[in-house]
Amino acid sequence: MAHYKECGELVEHFLSYVLTIKGRSLGTVDGYYQDLKLFFKFMVRHLGFVEGVEFNEINTALVDIEFIRKITQDDIYAFFFFINLERHNKNTTRARKVSAIKSLFKYLINNKKLLDVNPTENLDAPKLKGTLPKHLSLEQSEQMLEHVDGNFAERDYCIIMLFLNCGMRLAELVSLNFSDISSNPIKITGKGNRERIIYLNSACQEAIKNYIKKRISKKSEVAFFLNKNGTRISKRRVQEIVEFNLKKNNFFGFSVHKLRHTAATLMFQHGNVDIRTLQEILGHKNLSTTQIYTHVSSAQIEKATGLNPLSNFKKTFEG
Repeated sequence: MAHYKECGELVEHFLSYVLTIKGRSLGTVDGYYQDLKLFFKFMVRHLGFVEGVEFNEINTALVDIEFIRKITQDDIYAFFFFINLERHNKNTTRARKVSAIKSLFKYLINNKKLLDVNPTENLDAPKLKGTLPKHLSLEQSEQMLEHVDGNFAERDYCIIMLFLNCGMRLAELVSLNFSDISSNPIKITGKGNRERIIYLNSACQEAIKNYIKKRISKKSEVAFFLNKNGTRISKRRVQEIVEFNLKKNNFFGFSVHKLRHTAATLMFQHGNVDIRTLQEILGHKNLSTTQIYTHVSSAQIEKATGLNPLSNFKKTFEG
């Protein structure tokens, strides 16, 4: 995390927390770093700590808790006015900055107990258009599975297979115990400590069977997915496995969570899964979260029109 030192020790620790404890991807953490670096450069200038210094040359390494305590809600609004007026940030970019800043202040208040007032409490992200999350196609998914290899091929294949078939979250997969997969369906605990049932199709069952043959635990480890030391695999290691296999197939701009989006999209587009069932599979609390997958392609529209029972009706006209 040494390259994150430019924003000061507190921010460096926060980014480490986001990466290792929250299990976010390196891409997400790097994005947070760039957003927070810009935010604090603006604040150093805005609060009058420097004069006559080029914006990009402003030093934020000395940002500490005393400096952060000076930041008010109005200061934060001034920052977003700045990125809107001078940086011409799109809604998606502003929304990411809102997420980074809100997450930092939440961390300083709830985790570190260093702040009593949260200036981001009423900070809302701009509304975004409901576009479908990026996902792999069916052909890309098959290609990725086909090319899994290496010393831990059976394990890595099983991990990717469960992501693509079951739509599991990263934390859900890592927390699986050996006893959890002893029957079908399996019960997992998701967000908000909510339990849900997942049925393992034949491809998942075969992948699990092959992995168990190779699974060697050096300890009496209850975890199902293990690292090379025979203990529970970490979120970060699973991210690395997925990222490696994506890059190997020249699939860029994807992540572990995008495999969950892929599973949902494939089930909806190719499996004729209705939206309520998909909600249960994914463990979404609100149906509105699931509805993002109900987009339709032109091919689906053409197919649906062709399936209309009147599609072959013909009337013969005289003359």
